[in-house]
Amino acid sequence: MSSALYTTDILRLAASTFEFPRLANPDASSEKRSPVCGSTIVVDISLDSSGNISAVGQDVKACALGQASATLLGRHITGQSAAIVEAAKDQLQDWLSGQADTPGDWPGLSVFEPARRLSARHPAILLPFEAATQAAKEAAH
Repeated sequence: MSSALYTTDILRLAASTFEFPRLANPDASSEKRSPVCGSTIVVDISLDSSGNISAVGQDVKACALGQASATLLGRHITGQSAAIVEAAKDQLQDWLSGQADTPGDWPGLSVFEPARRLSARHPAILLPFEAATQAAKEAAH
């Protein structure tokens, strides 16, 4: 792999997925698997009384890019709504595919700039946001 792809920032984020252990009693969970790379993630979501995300847990079995994405998701998801998480996923997807100039408002996603040129890596980066979107929607119903 290109050393430029796995930057120090990405590797630091990848090493931090332990910050978000699985939740004992989540309102919803979603498991997603990328058929492209085999990465898997389970995201647990709990909601507060206003319907915003109050806690997140994860079980991540992914490459460094997927792990880094899961950490960025976990660090900034508390207090967000399902709609905001879904919008972040859509903005990230548009940016990775070259349809947008920025990754959107979710903090830290520009760390994936080196992966934009490698479309086979996009599913691993998107996976945490896809799982969180699904779990948040299920928790809200």
